[in-house]
Amino acid sequence: MAPFLLSLSVSRLAWLASGLILALGFLKLARLLLRRQKLARAMDRFPGPPTHWLFGHALEIQQTGSLDKVVSWAHQFPHAHPLWFGQFIGFLNIYEPDYAKAVYSRGGKGLLVLEGPKWYQHRKLLTPGFHYDVLKPYVAVFADSTRTMLDTWEKMAREDKSFDIFSDVGRMALDTLMKCTFGKGDSGLGQRDHSYYLAVNSLTLLMQQRLESFQYHNDFIYWLTPHGRRFLRACKVAHDHTDHVIRERKAALKNEKEWEKIQKKRHLDFLDILLGARDEGGSKLSDADLRAEVDTFMFEGHDTTTSGISWFLYCMALYPEHQHRCREEVQEILGDQDTFQWDDLSKMTYLTMCIKESFRLYPPVPQVYRQLSKPVTFSDGRSLPTGSLISLHIYALHRNGAVWPDPEVFDPLRFSPENTVGRHPFAFMPFSAGPRNCIGQQFAMSEMKVVTALCLLRFEFSLDPSQPPIKIPQLILRSKNGIHLHLKSLSPGSMK
Repeated sequence: MAPFLLSLSVSRLAWLASGLILALGFLKLARLLLRRQKLARAMDRFPGPPTHWLFGHALEIQQTGSLDKVVSWAHQFPHAHPLWFGQFIGFLNIYEPDYAKAVYSRGGKGLLVLEGPKWYQHRKLLTPGFHYDVLKPYVAVFADSTRTMLDTWEKMAREDKSFDIFSDVGRMALDTLMKCTFGKGDSGLGQRDHSYYLAVNSLTLLMQQRLESFQYHNDFIYWLTPHGRRFLRACKVAHDHTDHVIRERKAALKNEKEWEKIQKKRHLDFLDILLGARDEGGSKLSDADLRAEVDTFMFEGHDTTTSGISWFLYCMALYPEHQHRCREEVQEILGDQDTFQWDDLSKMTYLTMCIKESFRLYPPVPQVYRQLSKPVTFSDGRSLPTGSLISLHIYALHRNGAVWPDPEVFDPLRFSPENTVGRHPFAFMPFSAGPRNCIGQQFAMSEMKVVTALCLLRFEFSLDPSQPPIKIPQLILRSKNGIHLHLKSLSPGSMK
């Protein structure tokens, strides 16, 4: 009799557990449906393209290429339109300056970064690290890493075949950041650094794929998939690398002689600045905060620069007349010097206009996201409630014909002083805008100028018509098949 009662008891427990799981499942579904209904009601004020009953817009975007598809939708639906990934994740996709201003001129919750008082505290602590006095010595670091890459390109150029520049630019940008962030020496990247580079590349791809694949939106389901497990492995590699470097540096700083050596260095690296940062109460960043800031700087700093430099060189190959004019300018600035100085960067006026125009057509970060921390009312009277998700489509904003005449034409003079006057401050947003704009934009622009100037001095760039780039957003703007260019080495005689 006892075994029978035990069996009955286990059976009842199993039924109870099943009923509880089913009830929780229904509760979760009901909450999702209510949230979806509230979101759809808010989005109803904004007409947009038709949605698939299950996939929303995700399928169409994956099949046709999201960037140019959204530009075509921007022609149909001025200001904004709903963008659905599946049935439960919906953004208001905006690409008009007044709409961008309404959201980005104030705070808001970033989907990948800190928010509120903690963000403000970190921003205040980090700002001195990007003062031009700190950035000045980095010019030599930018130049050293670039020359290493250009020496490799000399060998490849002799083969008289086009090659993909993107991965080489990526390694150079990471090498630069390793030196500027961690004070790495001139010996190049080690195996641990190379693993970190591969992990960061994987994370950018996996994050974009997760956003566009509605079946991955639920955390519980996502971590059970091979895709989710790959994400966790890449995170561990990135975090372990940063933790290792922080531990090493902290141990070294306990040694007085090491601390004296750091004080005498020709430049402080980013980690030195973070370790020395104190708020008004004298508190330092915790190890977790240190890692978060270093990972953010490395994650956002090397991939975005890689994209910006690669697409700029593509533009130079595509428009040889502008390439020639930029080269003449940098030759004149360099003169008889061996290398560029900090003060030379402000003289690169035409090169700077070309960089900005390449940012307009090929923004390194084509799309950014926000969650509204309070309601917003737009200039046309339409509004969204707290908690709504916003997608700022920078790529579509920069190609918005109502903002930029002949938007597909490469015209650096758009950024001449006379043509910039009167332009809407939220019409051009390669580094975002408002209080949460990119804190490292001066660092990025300085690196862009040094790297591209040295590239143009050493090589002439031309297209490979058989391999045009295929634009894809993977958090940054990449090319699905790489960026293949022909390089012709310029002899010292032809550079004068």
